Amino acid sequence: MKVIDRLNQAAEDKKTLFSFELLPPVRGKSIQSLFDAIDPLMEFNPAFVDVTYHREEYVYKELSNGLFEKSIQRHRPGTVAVCAAIMHKYKVDTVPHIICGGFSKEETENILIELNFLGIENILALRGDAAKGEASFTPHPEGYAYASELVEHVTKMNEGEFKYADQAGFKGGFSIGVAGYPEKHMDASNMASDIDFLKKKVELGADYIVTQMFFDNQKYFDFVDRCRAAGITVPILPGIKPLTTQKQLTLLPSIFKLDFPEELLTEAKKCKNNKEIKELGIEWGIKQSKELIEYGVPGMHFYSMGRSTSVKDIAEAIF
Repeated sequence: MKVIDRLNQAAEDKKTLFSFELLPPVRGKSIQSLFDAIDPLMEFNPAFVDVTYHREEYVYKELSNGLFEKSIQRHRPGTVAVCAAIMHKYKVDTVPHIICGGFSKEETENILIELNFLGIENILALRGDAAKGEASFTPHPEGYAYASELVEHVTKMNEGEFKYADQAGFKGGFSIGVAGYPEKHMDASNMASDIDFLKKKVELGADYIVTQMFFDNQKYFDFVDRCRAAGITVPILPGIKPLTTQKQLTLLPSIFKLDFPEELLTEAKKCKNNKEIKELGIEWGIKQSKELIEYGVPGMHFYSMGRSTSVKDIAEAIF
């Protein structure tokens, strides 16, 4: 079932959907580790499960002559297969991330065709991050530079128009999600321009938005108000990431360019170890979630990072 249809039905029923995001297993690890993370969350009847896609990495291997050989490796391959495996095992809809970085337009179309053959009806269209070691995002020489271009490609496939076919083909039929940034995308000049780019993605065919993680609900409320004022009417799902380690207090702002609210930081400074931080993360996640549900969000989307304990504790308190 398409995510947008689930969201529309939930709105009619005045229900809040539950969903979460997973990372594919690290190369060489069994998919069982992923199933172990999913199992505890299935009791909450997730509407869908997102599976991330990861950029290629450059690996340098030392040769016998002392020189180094550069090779390309994907640290977490298998997004399409993981989505199919989850659907087969749990009978739940999956949403693979489709990224611009590292893929040509033809490779992108091939992936979309594979997803269609597998019966996967949803995708999350993203530009993606810069490759490891790159100062800024560099698109594939024959690929897309912006998520809006990717959305347009998927929309045309939904209409039966293929870039690499001589005639019209089957219709893709994908529900297209895109990312939104309550605290501005790191590459955007300002919030106004960021909203303009988001609106363009919606106009080109995106039918729902999932936000980057945030810890201050007011940032989300302000973001939704800005979107509505700009004429963006599609559902906007809040993305929630429970704190689990002390290291995340510096790591998350650095990677995702977000701010922690002073109240949360004050409490975090009192924590002596990761166990106490994790407990605080669950408490804060419950508080955030209850306020968001009261506000009327269409769903709660959790960034689990493959660890379900904190998400399960929060879900038990709110669903």
